[in-house]
Amino acid sequence: MEFTLQHTDSGSKARAGVLSTAHGNIETPIFMPVGTAGSVKGVHVKELSDDIAAQIILGNTYHLYLRPGMQVLEEAGGLHKFNGWNKPILTDSGGFQVFSLGDIRKLTEEGVRFQSHIDGSYHMFSPENAINIQRTIGADIVMAFDECTPGDADYNYAKKSMELTHRWLERCVIQMDKTSPKYGYDQTLFPIVQGCVYPDLREQSAMAVQQYNADGYAIGGLAVGEKEEVMYQMIDVVNAVLPVDKPRYLMGVGTPVNILEAIERGVDMFDCVMPTRNGRNGMLFTQKGIINIRNKKWERDFTPVDPDGTSYVDRQYSRAYLRHLIISKEMLGAQIASVHNLAFYLWLVGEARKHILANSFKEWKELMVKQLVVRL
Repeated sequence: MEFTLQHTDSGSKARAGVLSTAHGNIETPIFMPVGTAGSVKGVHVKELSDDIAAQIILGNTYHLYLRPGMQVLEEAGGLHKFNGWNKPILTDSGGFQVFSLGDIRKLTEEGVRFQSHIDGSYHMFSPENAINIQRTIGADIVMAFDECTPGDADYNYAKKSMELTHRWLERCVIQMDKTSPKYGYDQTLFPIVQGCVYPDLREQSAMAVQQYNADGYAIGGLAVGEKEEVMYQMIDVVNAVLPVDKPRYLMGVGTPVNILEAIERGVDMFDCVMPTRNGRNGMLFTQKGIINIRNKKWERDFTPVDPDGTSYVDRQYSRAYLRHLIISKEMLGAQIASVHNLAFYLWLVGEARKHILANSFKEWKELMVKQLVVRL
C-alpha cells in the first residue's frame, strides 16, 4: 500500500492525497461507509459504488467472526468475494465492540474474554487471533487490536490502558510478520493511537506507534463521551507527532461538522454509522442543514430531499414521499434515507478535497459548518 500526499491547503492543515491498495485507489480525504456484518445496512453494492461513489467500505471483525464465521468466509475466498464488493475494505479489530460489551467481557494481558451478544457463548480475542481473523476476512487494511479507553477514564486508567494497547500492538506486528495473506494480495496493518483525553498520553502514544513505520495510523478512543473541543485538541496533539507522509484515520467520527473540523486538522480517513443509523430514524443531512423527515411540516412538501444534492435520491424522491415511507415503517424509506445520507457524506469529503486542491478549504469550511448545523 502506498500513500501519495498531493497537496496541503495553504490556510490550514487539510490534505489531499491518494491511497493505493490492491483493490484500487482511494482519493483522500475519504469517508468509509460502515458495513458491520459484511453489508452496509439496507444498501446494495451497486448503489454504494455508482450512486454513493464509495471508494472503500468498513467491515467489523467482531461481528463477522460471530456470523457468518471464519470458515464460511475462507471458503468464499474472503469478504470481497462473499459480498461482491471489489474495491478496498478496511476492518476494525473488534476492540471497540468488545469495549462496548461492558459486563459481559473480561480484560487481561492475554486479551479479552467475552460473551457473544447473539447466543451468550464465550470467546477470546487476543492480538494474535484478531490478526488471524482479519487475514481470513481479507481486508486491504487491518487494524491493531486495542483497548478503546472510555472517554471519562481517569489518568491512571488511561495510562495503563494505553500501555496495554502498545504491548498488544507489538504482538499484532509480530503476528502480521509471521503470517501471510490468504487470497493473493497484500494487506497492511494500521496501529491505533490511544491516550484518552490527556495530551501527554496522546503524544506518548503517537510517538510509540510511529516507531513501527506503518503504512498508516489510526486515532482511536475519541467520540466516546468527551466534549467536541477536547476531541479536536487531541487530534491536534496526535497529528503534530504522526508522520506527514502517512494517512491518518480518525475512527468512528462523526457528524459532518466533526469531519470538516478533523480534515482541517490533517485527518484523511473517517468512518461512522451515523449516516445510515440516523437515516433509518428519519434524520437527513443536507447542504442547507438537518431535516427531521418525521415532522409534519414535510407532509406536503413535494420538493427534493436536498434541492442542491447530487444523488439519485435528490432527483427522484420528494420529502413528502420519504416522510410517508418513514412514518409507515416501509423498508424502502430506510433504504432511501441511508443512500441519501451516505451520498451526502461522500459529496462532503469530495468537495473538501476540491477546495484543498484549490487552496480554498478554510473559507469554504467556515461557511459549511454554519449551514450544516441549521435545523430545517
